[in-house]
Amino acid sequence: MLTSGKVIEDNTWVGCEKHMTRRPGAPWAASGSSPRMRRFFAVPFAALCLLQLASVAATPAQTSKKKTVSATTRKRVVRRKPAPPVDPTIGDVIDGDDLTVRRAAVAALGGFAGSVVVVDPANGKVLTIVNQKLALKSGFIPCSTIKLVTSLAALTENIVGKNTNVPTSRYVAYNLTQALAHSNNQYFNILGRRLGFDRVHEYAEMLGLGEKAGLDISGEEPGVLPAKELKEMGGVGLMTSFGTGITMTPLELAALLSAISNGGKLYYLQYPRTPQEADTFEPKLKRELKIVPSGWEDIKDGMKGAVDYGTARLAGYDQNEPILGKTGTCTDAQSARHMGWFGSFNEAGAHRLVVVVMLTGGSNVSGPIAAGVGGKIYRNLSAERYFTADADSKRKSDLPEIISTQVCCATGH
Repeated sequence: MLTSGKVIEDNTWVGCEKHMTRRPGAPWAASGSSPRMRRFFAVPFAALCLLQLASVAATPAQTSKKKTVSATTRKRVVRRKPAPPVDPTIGDVIDGDDLTVRRAAVAALGGFAGSVVVVDPANGKVLTIVNQKLALKSGFIPCSTIKLVTSLAALTENIVGKNTNVPTSRYVAYNLTQALAHSNNQYFNILGRRLGFDRVHEYAEMLGLGEKAGLDISGEEPGVLPAKELKEMGGVGLMTSFGTGITMTPLELAALLSAISNGGKLYYLQYPRTPQEADTFEPKLKRELKIVPSGWEDIKDGMKGAVDYGTARLAGYDQNEPILGKTGTCTDAQSARHMGWFGSFNEAGAHRLVVVVMLTGGSNVSGPIAAGVGGKIYRNLSAERYFTADADSKRKSDLPEIISTQVCCATGH
């Protein structure tokens, strides 16, 4: 066998000493053999030694290359850590809340950064607000929940009927039910351009956007409804499909959904702050909405489709106790945060509720994820027999207890 060799500075090869010798000025030869045999083995041995040299010299470069490739590969598969959980209840004042509803909402929201608002659509009574500080701020882009406003405006202005097919591409067309269920952007972009900015603004204002939804709710700020078309932000088409240029609060969406649920009465939202206020609550009507009478039922089919087979499937609620809803997913340009909305209401059982879920944060939030949270709220309440007429409201809940913390909602938050 050949022994390993090495290269020294004068490029003289040393090694293979066991089988080869070299006289000064003479060719390589195998030791211990006749001159003829030495000449016979000299060339193969020399070639083999040179191959060894090439192998030894190449190894560091190859190893370095492998390390470089490996480091590059590892860099590509680095995964971001998920956002840490938060406590969305910090600072909430809950003395006037319906505690059964609040426990269900808090348990469903978990560690998401977001807010939940639950309202009685028959009178505008706020039953709970989880993360009050966030819910009462000046609002966020409504994303696809704005399509409810677009739908009601288009139906009332006779731009479309419930079953009118609107081509969105060469081979595809949607009617209103399908477009709401699947939240088709192009469909509502077309409706918005047919309506024009002035009519869209008129209906959005009538439906409560751009104004406070609540009556004397401390710390509440209104959303923003632009007074003119923002062409630099995509104009009325993006306004009516994504809500571009608009900011909306969870309370404003809850008031709008309450009006859809009850057939056209826009109530002031009132949030009792003590048990006594909750017991002596009296509804206050803000205005009757001038929407084509069939409009309310027409959009309900699309909202039910969203939960049954569309963008809100993750709500996954019992078909015997159906809920209707609309999702919204987009990025808020001002805060660069991902938004996930789900506005919903139920139409079965002894208690009717409007549930609005708004999530903010990274790429882990979306409308479908918000729908999953909303579905958990309804399921938690079903487990408490909340929707059953003979349910004992005083029976002990299986949900975790809620502890009231410090006052949160002074004016200016």
